[in-house]
Amino acid sequence: MRTKNMFPANVLGFIADRDLRVMRRCNNWIAPKWIRLWMICATRGGDGWLWYAIGIAVLFFGGEERFRAVGAAALASAVGIWLFLILKKAAHRPRPCAIAGHAWATLLPPDQFSFPSGHTMTAFAVATPLMLYYPDQWLGLLFCAVSIALSRILLGMHFLSDVLAGAALGALLGVGTAAII
Repeated sequence: MRTKNMFPANVLGFIADRDLRVMRRCNNWIAPKWIRLWMICATRGGDGWLWYAIGIAVLFFGGEERFRAVGAAALASAVGIWLFLILKKAAHRPRPCAIAGHAWATLLPPDQFSFPSGHTMTAFAVATPLMLYYPDQWLGLLFCAVSIALSRILLGMHFLSDVLAGAALGALLGVGTAAII
């Protein structure tokens, strides 16, 4: 019985330990300038303007499926935003930048909580249905989503597990909305 009660604590402790190790390495790494620029541009793209631009491009050039594709991406994104706001308030996990300083990133986080990564969840919620509707564009869409996710870790905004959870939830939302629309 005791082992059963300790299992979640052990798993969460293991994840938290690994998250702290990755955080320390990222926070102390002085990345080359091109990586710093890429990460800052990626995280700013994840603020929303990149997805709006892609959505507009799909509406103009997306063919017959354009309204369904943009509708699925918009619905997944909206549900994702609602979901990550609820999860962040429930988890109350502090951000890495609140725990330790960063060697080169000085961005201010959009809110105080870390779990899950809203930027990552939204990126995958939008990219996934678009990849399903336009499979020939999967590489570019995946590159954008992964760049945003990676930027959140390297800029000290999120832990690795925050980003992995955000990517998984966003992808599930994207698949789900593509299936129902």
